[in-house]
Amino acid sequence: MARPREFDPDQALEGAMNVFWEHGYDAASLPFLLDGMGLSRGSFYKAYADKKSLFIKVLNRYETETLTPIIALLATQGRDGLERINDLFERITSAVADGDRRGCLLCSAAAGPAAVDGDISELVHIQLRRIEDAFLVALTQSVQFEQCDREDRVQMASLLLTQYMGLRMLVRSNGALDTITHATTAVREVLRRQPPGCQKPRAAQAGA
Repeated sequence: MARPREFDPDQALEGAMNVFWEHGYDAASLPFLLDGMGLSRGSFYKAYADKKSLFIKVLNRYETETLTPIIALLATQGRDGLERINDLFERITSAVADGDRRGCLLCSAAAGPAAVDGDISELVHIQLRRIEDAFLVALTQSVQFEQCDREDRVQMASLLLTQYMGLRMLVRSNGALDTITHATTAVREVLRRQPPGCQKPRAAQAGA
């Protein structure tokens, strides 16, 4: 009969996520991970094999706990899509104002191990594509962009993804709150404008 594990896997994975979030993948040494997870070296290698395997599990957990709510915010109907997008960017500013400087674990992974490891890169880009697709849904469900060609919305969704990633990395690097606030304001102003080939929103046409 197999012996039961002597630790809580959920708590251990949560501890690992906090270590990776604080130190980044490369600097998350085994001693840091063992301390954060409350594991012995033997238990660690029996359960996770190596740091890369653990990190992939952490990214999957991050997707469930953090990424899925972001997707829901952007893609759930009920408010105009631009309001949902602006809400997401405002939440970045609010988190920094409240002292949260962790940034985005996924964005940090994209700038770190994903650049050299194929397995991590594939997972990171799948998750980033989910965010981009959610931006596209929100744009499609906005009065401002619903009359635009799909290609215009796709390009804007890609731009929003790069702005989101850039802001989250700026947060991680202790960028000034004023800079982050100005950037989120600029995103809001960009969204108020349409690509040149778009028709006017129906509301604007009705009032013309």
